[in-house]
Amino acid sequence: MTGLSSSPVARDRPRENGLSSRAAAALVFSASAAVLVVEIVSLRLLAPYLGLTLETSTMVIGIALTAIAAGSWLGGRLADLVSPRRLLGPSLGVSGAVVALIPAVLRTTAEWAPALLFLIAALTILVPGALLSAVTPVVTKLRLTSLAETGTVVGRLSGVSTVGAIVGTVVTGFVLVARFPVSGILIGLGVLLVVGSALVEWRARGWSGVPALTLVVVAGGLATTVAPGGCDIETRYHCARVVADPDRESGRILVLDGVRHSYVDVADPTFLKFAYVRAIASVVDAAFPEGEPLAAYHLGGGGLTFPRYLGATRPGTRSLVSEIDSGVVRINRDQLGLGARADIDVRAEDGRIGLRRLDADSRDLVVGDAFGGVSVPWHLTTKEAMTDIRRVLDEDGLYVANLIDHGELAFARAEVATLSEVFEHVALVGEPTDIGLDPTATPKGGNLVVLASNRPVDLPATQESLDARKTGWKIATGDDLTSWIDDAQLLTDDYAPVDQLLEPYGP
Repeated sequence: MTGLSSSPVARDRPRENGLSSRAAAALVFSASAAVLVVEIVSLRLLAPYLGLTLETSTMVIGIALTAIAAGSWLGGRLADLVSPRRLLGPSLGVSGAVVALIPAVLRTTAEWAPALLFLIAALTILVPGALLSAVTPVVTKLRLTSLAETGTVVGRLSGVSTVGAIVGTVVTGFVLVARFPVSGILIGLGVLLVVGSALVEWRARGWSGVPALTLVVVAGGLATTVAPGGCDIETRYHCARVVADPDRESGRILVLDGVRHSYVDVADPTFLKFAYVRAIASVVDAAFPEGEPLAAYHLGGGGLTFPRYLGATRPGTRSLVSEIDSGVVRINRDQLGLGARADIDVRAEDGRIGLRRLDADSRDLVVGDAFGGVSVPWHLTTKEAMTDIRRVLDEDGLYVANLIDHGELAFARAEVATLSEVFEHVALVGEPTDIGLDPTATPKGGNLVVLASNRPVDLPATQESLDARKTGWKIATGDDLTSWIDDAQLLTDDYAPVDQLLEPYGP
């Protein structure tokens, strides 16, 4: 047998190329972890422009997997053609430079050339992903000196690569995103990759090329500070901004991922700007005696506009809110004047989990206004979720929810059909063209409000309240609603293709 001894002692010593087993493991681990960091953080970086939808997630994951496959194949091929030792430093250094530039490049493209965003996003994930994925076959080639140890070396480094990917995923999701802005994560990762490149190059042939890559990383950091970002705060789930209303001194708009989610008047909680919130208020005001305090539960918080309204118009009301993003809760307290209030209890939790914790017959009102990106999270739309809502409502309780849809309104129809399977009385509120009351017109889409209960709701009083608030909205129920629903499918925990039912989100 030729080559070095395959004994454990020999394997732990540096080979002729100067790469010990520990150094090889560290390189493979770090490169694989970095690929997953780039993938997860890029998804968050793109959310304000493409939406946090199943399609966006699928696209990013697909591009990342393509990068891993291409990098593994090309890295192995190049390692057979040229000295593997010459490939390591450039792979780490160039990938670090590209990673550091990602925030500035994507945000600038989204602002000035949005038609190119998909292509540029694909390249910013593909290039560093492929370069980093090439590290494993290159290092494997460096460590192989005998056919007798091929299985051991390949298996060990493959396992280390997988562990690195797992650690990169977990650390990014549970630590980095919770503590640092996405631009800071990517620039910091770029710096670490360039430093790793410098060390590898120094061991091989001095500092050739490293100063230039360092300048690129610095340039990326500086460019990010001036690139259009659209964020005041990067929370765990959102790129968030609070925008002052130029026409109303006390008005504030909460913008999440580029979408206006809430309007809050910090001085007058009874002022309701958005039409759908006025519609929800009309439904609730008609369903319950004026001024009567309610036990309310809110799926989704946003700017907490409606809990504030209930507190102002129905003294003694207790609102429990499940808002998954603790960063949004902080924005309410720091910038939207929430302060410490005994009547509004906000919990940073998933709405489905919060719903499950509620006692049966414990709520007069449940309000659904949760959105992830541009759609209701699918698990809050299903028959099982609606059955749980019915469980927590008392016999006279009311469920009212905000829906957003476009085009043929396939998702909205499916959601109303699902509610009709669970509740005895269901009605839909919206623009006449959107709810089937003007069949000659093409639906425009946008916000719709659905209400469901096991007792009749005073619809004439609801319409009167809608008219008083100048919404221009009407109510569909009975045969009109049945015709509008048509043959829409039911949504269940087993099958709820909410993202596919939604039309592409308009500008």
